[in-house]
Amino acid sequence: MKILVVDDHALIREALRGVLKELKDDATVLEAADYGQAMGLLQQHSDLDLLLLDLGLPDKNGFDALAELRDHDRAIPVVVLSAFNDRANVVKALDLGALGFIPKSAPRAVMLGALNLVFSGGIYIPPDALEGRGAAPAAPQPRAEPTATNGPRSKPADSKPADLGLTERQVAVLALMMRGKSNKAICRVLDLAEPTVKNHVTGILKALNVTNRTEAVIKVGELGWELPEIGG
Repeated sequence: MKILVVDDHALIREALRGVLKELKDDATVLEAADYGQAMGLLQQHSDLDLLLLDLGLPDKNGFDALAELRDHDRAIPVVVLSAFNDRANVVKALDLGALGFIPKSAPRAVMLGALNLVFSGGIYIPPDALEGRGAAPAAPQPRAEPTATNGPRSKPADSKPADLGLTERQVAVLALMMRGKSNKAICRVLDLAEPTVKNHVTGILKALNVTNRTEAVIKVGELGWELPEIGG
């Protein structure tokens, strides 16, 4: 496994290298102090498995960098790191294609859990963002367990997808949406026509009472649903 850490603080990069090695002891961890270095490494290493991106880079707006990175190669999962984990920043990062948002103030145990979730195909969202809180910079989180779109969390009245009228097929589509899969990717995994997938996505958004995929990710996290593991 090959991972690129993009952050202008050497101590942050060192700490992340330790976390990544703890999770994947065979991982090759590359480091870049700014966006220019990151692009150079991307050209040299086409086989990256994950990119950790600081929003506060010295030579590039973090959101602009995220948008360009996702356009550069959508096969590379990007997880955002930031001291600014207010809900608006989290939503914007997810809208731009990030598969997770990890506050720099998060305890080591939270970082480990968040990255492990991403490696397993989930999306990590800070609990404060799910609850509509969050500050800039964020205060240290007391919780040791990550909040995830496909992990356990306190559920309002133990709601289930079926309670909102979602069919088994829609739940499968939703599970893949939570992993950042595009409609075309969902078509391939579930062997469905693209118009069928679009109809399912529309039905899912309507059932969740949201307007886009990002809001759906956050809503599922708030509900604490445990979605099925879907291959692909």
